[in-house]
Amino acid sequence: MSILKLQNVSYTYDGYTKVLNGLNYEFEKGKVYAVVGRSGAGKTTLLSLLSGLTSPSEGRILFDDKDVQKIDRYQYRSRYVGVVFQQYNLLPHLSAVENVELSMRASGKKFKDKRKRATELLDEVDLDDSLAKRRVLKLSGGEQQRVAIARALSFDPDILLADEPTGNLDLATQEEVMDIFSRLAHEKDKCVIVVSHSPEVAASVDEVYELASLGKSKKQRAGNEGKR
Repeated sequence: MSILKLQNVSYTYDGYTKVLNGLNYEFEKGKVYAVVGRSGAGKTTLLSLLSGLTSPSEGRILFDDKDVQKIDRYQYRSRYVGVVFQQYNLLPHLSAVENVELSMRASGKKFKDKRKRATELLDEVDLDDSLAKRRVLKLSGGEQQRVAIARALSFDPDILLADEPTGNLDLATQEEVMDIFSRLAHEKDKCVIVVSHSPEVAASVDEVYELASLGKSKKQRAGNEGKR
C-alpha cells in the first residue's frame, strides 16, 4: 500500500512557467526510490512538494490517503517526514549526538532517554560512540552525512527524503550511504526517496522516477530486484 501518492500534480512558477506537469507517482514503505533528471527538470521542486513545504499548483499529494494540504503540515514535516540535505545542514559547534538530540527536541515527541536514543541512531548509521561525541567539524564528509541521516531519523519518520545526499562524497562512501538507505527501507520499513544525478545511485535503488524537461515523466525499474 502506498504511503505517498501524487495525483495529477503540476507546479508552475510565477503563474506561467510550468516545471512539473500531471505527475502520478506512488511511493511505498519498504522501498528506496530515486528521482532523476536533468538540471531544471523539477527534482528539488518535487522534494519540496513531498515534504509539504510547497503546495502544488494543480492536483493532490496524499499521505496515508489524506490530502497534505488539508492536514497540519507542521506536524506532517516534524513527525512523518525526515529530510537529508547535500550540504548536511548540521550545527558545527555541536557534537554529532547533540545535533541528533536537537532534532528530537524540535519534533515535540517525548523520549525517555534522548541521549541513549540519539546514540543508538548514530550506531545504526555506523558511527561509534567516540565519533558520536566528536564535534561535527572534526568529522569527514561521509561521517557528517551519516549524522544528517541519523538526525532525519530522530523522530522515527515514515518517509525519508534525501536531496543529492551523495553529491559531495567519493564513490566508496556513496555506496556506504546508499547501503544505509537500503537497510532503512528494507529492514526498518521506511519509504526512502532520493534525488540524485548519479547513475550509481539510480542503479542501487528499487525504483527510478525520471523527470524530463517541462514536467514530462516516465517510470522505470532499477533492475536490481535481488537487492530487496
